[in-house]
Amino acid sequence: MAYDDDHIALAAEYALGTLDADERAQAAMLMAIDAEFAEIVRAWEYRLGALNQMVGSVEPRPAVWENVKAAIGNSVEPRAPLMLPEAPPPPAAEEAAQLADDRNLVQLSGRMRRWRGAALAVSALAAALIAMLAVQVYQPELLPGALRPKPRVQMVERPFAPPPVPPARSTQSAQYVALLQREGGLPAFILTLDAATKIFTVRKVGADAEPGKSFELWLISDRLPQPRSLGVIGGSDFTARPVLAGYDANTINTATYAVTVEQAGGSPDGKPHSAPVFTGKLIETVPAVR
Repeated sequence: MAYDDDHIALAAEYALGTLDADERAQAAMLMAIDAEFAEIVRAWEYRLGALNQMVGSVEPRPAVWENVKAAIGNSVEPRAPLMLPEAPPPPAAEEAAQLADDRNLVQLSGRMRRWRGAALAVSALAAALIAMLAVQVYQPELLPGALRPKPRVQMVERPFAPPPVPPARSTQSAQYVALLQREGGLPAFILTLDAATKIFTVRKVGADAEPGKSFELWLISDRLPQPRSLGVIGGSDFTARPVLAGYDANTINTATYAVTVEQAGGSPDGKPHSAPVFTGKLIETVPAVR
């Protein structure tokens, strides 16, 4: 399944931990029911881990520490005390309350500084991630190989569905083809056969049935008392059927395949009601390979 940019962004924010409770629950549910989405989340976790490894520690220059020390020394130079008129000492209870208020103010100031620092760090990380996401979407070739997104492959359906493919085998079955045509004329139908499954496909090449009539395919063999119908050839370009499963390989390979013109829907009694107009015999085109 191919995911759009919204799903990829959802996976990235889940790995980063910036989703709210509802969005995180939605992403977790998608991971539980969709293995491909879970794989995208794990890929983001790997990329963000690699991004964290790319950020190394920076040692400040010695001059920075000297300037800090000098600034601290200047700030603690003794100053002449400010002479104020003596005030009567506050009561003991009021003094204790004032000290408690001062301590609370100092603690609150420290907390605000820590919160402010954390907010700045998160903002910087978010900006770095947004920049990396933009590069991945528009210029992925600028990123290292480990951080480049995997290419998405979209499957396009074919206009024609081929006949069912047999399960994979250790050997390759033989393939046969017969050109059904008038003597000396161009092929009207091409019949192909898979020897392993005995499924045949008729490809219409240059024949169109008359109005109110149908083309019907027959198997004619010395081993059979009369021609056997293989069904009406449909109006589409391809007709596939497994009706040869009841015949042995020798009968199938040596028989003559003929097409007659019958009433619409085919022969009503299983017997041909006209002479064959197109005939042909099977020829091996791909031998069986072990």
